Amino acid sequence: MKNHLITNTFFEGERPLFASKDMRLENVKFYPGESAVKHSNDIEAYKCEFMCKYPFWHNDNVFIERCLFTVYGRAAIWYSKNVRMIDTLVEAPKMFREMDGLYIENTKFTNGSETLWSCRNVELRNVEVKGGDYIFMNGKNLNIDHLKLDGNYSFQDAENIEIRNSYLNSKDAFWNTKNVTIYDSVINGEYLGWHSKNLRLINCTVNSTQALCYADNLVMENCKLEASDLCFEYSTLQADINGNIVSIKNPKGGIIIADSIGEIIIDENCINPGECKISTRFPQDFHKISTKK
Repeated sequence: MKNHLITNTFFEGERPLFASKDMRLENVKFYPGESAVKHSNDIEAYKCEFMCKYPFWHNDNVFIERCLFTVYGRAAIWYSKNVRMIDTLVEAPKMFREMDGLYIENTKFTNGSETLWSCRNVELRNVEVKGGDYIFMNGKNLNIDHLKLDGNYSFQDAENIEIRNSYLNSKDAFWNTKNVTIYDSVINGEYLGWHSKNLRLINCTVNSTQALCYADNLVMENCKLEASDLCFEYSTLQADINGNIVSIKNPKGGIIIADSIGEIIIDENCINPGECKISTRFPQDFHKISTKK
């Protein structure tokens, strides 16, 4: 038990609990104001409601359980270390920025825009995000299991990521990323993974137009490319695809094998023609090879 227990009350205005230490909050409401628990350490919040801006900035060792961050609690947790959030509802945008050491479980974000920017050493378990445009930008060392994401431009410029058992509905996802591995997941959204390095997809299903272009050292193992066309332009890759690929365009190098391929487009803009070896498991299922010079 924390040395200081505060229950069944409310605070408002600026900095009501500034620089607190070793404190537990239960059933506390924070009405409009700013920086309610800023510069505090070793804080627990249980069944609390945050209607104020910037409540947890520059904090260390925070445990948040069964709380509510309303739309008025925007930019709530920035520049903090060692934060755990469990069974919480977040209605506010811009949650989490410049964090180091963050664990989130069984939590829902109803407006995840610009959330989790420049965060390091992050774990997510059973998290749902809606409206999550630009989520995870510049993140490093992310470990994610059972994420349901609806939001575009996710994971831009992020590094060292492992994702499992997730459903990602995201246009322009994983641009300019490094060292990303995704297992047993579904990814929907055009222009997936452009300019990525060491992106690895295992047992995944992808639905994307102009997917996985400009990728360096792309690996796909036991994956499906459903309704995905103009794939792999200027990419180097090792891809083993179950089912059909609608079309492949100007791959830079590597190996692609699929059950069938609708069209292979090699035109005058191809780099290193012939350096990418393309084949099907059933030779009769090359539907069309288009060579334009």
